[in-house]
Amino acid sequence: MATLEQIQARMKKLQAQAETLLAKRAQAAVDQIRELMIKHGLTTADIEARAKARRDAKFGGRRLSNGSAKLATGAKGKMPPKYRDPKTGATWSGHARPPAWIKDVKDRTRFLIDGAAAVALNGSGVSKKTTASGKAAAKKATGRKAAAKKVVAKKTATKTAASRKIATKKTAAKKVAAKKVTAKKVTAKKAAASKTAASKAPTAKRAYVRKAVAKTAAPGAAA
Repeated sequence: MATLEQIQARMKKLQAQAETLLAKRAQAAVDQIRELMIKHGLTTADIEARAKARRDAKFGGRRLSNGSAKLATGAKGKMPPKYRDPKTGATWSGHARPPAWIKDVKDRTRFLIDGAAAVALNGSGVSKKTTASGKAAAKKATGRKAAAKKVVAKKTATKTAASRKIATKKTAAKKVAAKKVTAKKVTAKKAAASKTAASKAPTAKRAYVRKAVAKTAAPGAAA
């Protein structure tokens, strides 16, 4: 029967093996994510911006479904808020019936919202600055994707041009080699013809001499 120490040693060994397997899987997942990011021209900033936009949209939907006082006021009036209660954060556009927190106040200037803030808030209570930042992030992401595509296209064009140059050089080298082979063949043919002519010349000369001797000897024989 195994002792407690043996069981604990096995547990440690199994735990180490499990951690190694988890690390390998995590590294494989990271490598896959990295390849996808490079393929689509994405960065960690793009992913964070999209995740933030989803979170904002999710929480914005919850706020709308909860029907808080601020959103209800903005939805009814459909006017940018002009006054804000510093204690509760409730707003009022300055139109229709005033709420209880500002109803009996004579000097309402201390409740006025800053002009830039009033313009930035729309009827749903969502800041336009947030929308603008989201649009800016989207534009940056689009610009990065376009830049990445240009880089890929440039690299592809460079590789294609290099391949064409190599192919052209190979073709030219083949033509030069073919010309050299042809020139060698022509030279060899000329040399062979010269050798043949040289070998035939002595034979023709001998035949001529024999004929001349025969002609000379013919008259003596006749006498």
